Amino acid sequence: MKYILASGSPRRVELIQKLHLPFEVQKALGEEVSEKTNPEEYVCELALHKALEVFNRLKNDSLSSDSSGLFVLGADTIVTLDNEILGKPKDSEDAKAMLRRLSGRSHKVFTGVAFAYTNASAGSENLQTLTFFDETKVTVSDLLDAEIEHYVATGDPLDKAGSYGIQGDFSIHISSIVGNYENVIGLPVSRIYEEMKGIFGEKFLK
Repeated sequence: MKYILASGSPRRVELIQKLHLPFEVQKALGEEVSEKTNPEEYVCELALHKALEVFNRLKNDSLSSDSSGLFVLGADTIVTLDNEILGKPKDSEDAKAMLRRLSGRSHKVFTGVAFAYTNASAGSENLQTLTFFDETKVTVSDLLDAEIEHYVATGDPLDKAGSYGIQGDFSIHISSIVGNYENVIGLPVSRIYEEMKGIFGEKFLK
């Protein structure tokens, strides 16, 4: 089996290594767009777009020549507040505005995950897909304007949904987490492990 992570995120690359599988990285090309307003459907659709783009690009490539099949994993993470989806900020001012909205409040983080795979060893060479999501509730402490200005000046929030990274310096402003911590970083590894185990069974554990 050839395993592919359809993401260029260094955070996801680090997390997927916990599965101890030989994942290769192939960033999805193009811009994923969804008209879904439900956060669960939104992240699952974007994750599937990523997985399928990479799968279709590689299926006839040498990367997929392994006779046992090709497995591509895509993921997408968003923050929601007041039923509004907050993606990555457009610029520094947008990041500051998001952080002011999150200050002193709880919000939800959704990560959608999609598998696009063939499992020749199980007697099927047809494309199969699976999507699921994980949800985590995060509460941010009250933020001073000076704290927001300092954090945004680091550049850290500019490539992150909701304008913050929970695993970095912003962690000092997180007062509570309910749910999977790694889901907030961008990949619910424990759920991914269970879903892959359900697909591949004992062979996955070897």
